[in-house]
Amino acid sequence: MTTSLDNKLIKSAKPEVLLGKSLEELTDWVRQQGQPAYRGKQLYQWLYEKGARSLLEISVFPKQWRESVADYPIGRSTIHYRQIAPDATRKYLLRLVDGSIIETVGIPSAKRLTVCVSSQVGCPMACDFCATGKGGFLRNLKHHEIIDQVLTVREDFGRRISNVVFMGMGEPLINLNEVVAAVHSLNQNVGIGQRSLTISTVGLPGKINQLARHNLQVTFAVSLHASNQQLREQLIPSARYYPLDTLLTECREYVRITGRRVTFEYILLAGVNDLPEHARELAKHLHGFQTHVNLIPYNPIEEANYQRPSQERIKRFANILRRDRISVSVRYSRGLEADAACGQLRTSLT
Repeated sequence: MTTSLDNKLIKSAKPEVLLGKSLEELTDWVRQQGQPAYRGKQLYQWLYEKGARSLLEISVFPKQWRESVADYPIGRSTIHYRQIAPDATRKYLLRLVDGSIIETVGIPSAKRLTVCVSSQVGCPMACDFCATGKGGFLRNLKHHEIIDQVLTVREDFGRRISNVVFMGMGEPLINLNEVVAAVHSLNQNVGIGQRSLTISTVGLPGKINQLARHNLQVTFAVSLHASNQQLREQLIPSARYYPLDTLLTECREYVRITGRRVTFEYILLAGVNDLPEHARELAKHLHGFQTHVNLIPYNPIEEANYQRPSQERIKRFANILRRDRISVSVRYSRGLEADAACGQLRTSLT
């Protein structure tokens, strides 16, 4: 028997948003609303292909029914601010339903459009060289809030999304369940291949093994940024709870379980971690390891005094790794002038 208290709880409960649901789940939902099953496919197409932001927009639905469910949440954000860099990279501040602001970046090239998505509002990791970590942490994102970022960039560019990287605000492995749900939805519903998705982490004890056991075909990247434990603790405070040797052991286990290599991200900071001895130390750690190293020259932020190394020092570091047969590339971040490059993401307008 339903009591008055039960009725109050039902009325006050927030309905689940529609974005992120599969075709089967959407079909179940339309049936619950007293509509024929085929409307599930119509809803699916309008959500993922047309990017509907309101059920009122779905013109193939009967007007009376549209109006009756007009307030049912789809789960889309609004663009609070947008900035375009000279290289055509676009930075977005997106306002979520609860008023929180997150940052998303669209990075175009002739053949690709990559979206750098956030997985949290802020970031709790507090890396010393990163603007996001200096802004504090509010909450994890739901998987529909991650999917929404991709759809927003697709709409704004009017182009198909080719790649998605979880390298925006936040530590994805803290929010692993929602990130994995977003990966599946982006793959199955939005149509982006898993191998075109990248999940990046600074590393958390036990979480890499958890990710490996999801058997995803994504690219997995670890933000290493140091060649020894002492230096890593200086740059990444959480590293004191996760020794470098343990992190690398988990990475080797990830390769064994998934059969896929690990990419190591290494931000080069002049005079801090870019010396020849650092390169040799890094190479020693990675011998016999199915890996690739992305060297990222530092992108300046107001909150830190680090400097970008010279071209000569960057080239020397890379050459030392190559001589030791370590696969390496130098990646210059896009969107530097719009504060949209690696390590520069923040929710302020400055």
